[in-house]
Amino acid sequence: MPLLIGQFAEGGVFMYPILLAAIFGATILLERAIYVYLRAALDASAFVQRVQRHLLENDVDGAVRLCNSEPSALLPRVLKAALIRADRPDAEIRDAVEEVVLEVGPLIQRRVAYLPLIANVATLLGLLGTIDGLILAFDAVSSSTVEGRSQALAGGIAVAMYTTFFGLVVAVPVLVGHGLIAARANALIDDIEHYSVKVINLLIAARRPERGQGGGAPVIPFRN
Repeated sequence: MPLLIGQFAEGGVFMYPILLAAIFGATILLERAIYVYLRAALDASAFVQRVQRHLLENDVDGAVRLCNSEPSALLPRVLKAALIRADRPDAEIRDAVEEVVLEVGPLIQRRVAYLPLIANVATLLGLLGTIDGLILAFDAVSSSTVEGRSQALAGGIAVAMYTTFFGLVVAVPVLVGHGLIAARANALIDDIEHYSVKVINLLIAARRPERGQGGGAPVIPFRN
C-alpha cells in the first residue's frame, strides 16, 4: 500500500481524474452487480412452475400472491401484469405485459452503458499522463543542468509510466465487470420475455373451454 501511494503521488496531476474514474466505475459496478445478481433476479424456471401449479388449480389469486411475495424481482412483476388481467381479452393481457416489459428493461440496463465509457476515459487519461511525462522528460533533457538532468528525466519517465499503469489498472476491471453485468442483464431480459409468453399462453389455453372453442386445448406443463 505505501508503494502504491508513493507511485500515485509521483504520477502527476492526471492521477486524480484517473482516481475519480476508478471511484465512479467501482460504485456503478457494485450497485449494478447487486441489482442484477441479487435484487432483480430469481430462479425463473422454479418460480414459473409454482405459478403454473396455482393456475392449474384455477387459483389465480394464489399466483398473484406468489408474485407479490417477490417484490424486488422483475419477472414476478411482469407475470403479475398478466395474472391480474386473467379475465380480460387476450390482446389486453399481451399489451399489459408488453408495457411492463418496456418498463423493467431500462431498470436492468440502467447505468451499464457508463462502464465502457469510464474504462475508455481512464485509458485516455493514462495516455495523456504518458504524453505529459514524456514532455517533462524531454524538457528536462533540453533545459536542466547536467547535475539535475538525470533526476528530472527520471521524474518525467515516472509520470509517463505510472499514469499509463494506473489508467489500465482502472480500465481492465471495469471492462471485465461490464461484460459480466451486461451478460447477466441480457439473461434477465431473455427470461422475462420467455416466461411471460409462456404464462400468457397458459392463461389463454386455460380459458378456451369457457369460450366454447372446441373442447379446449390441454394445459401443457412448462419445460425448460
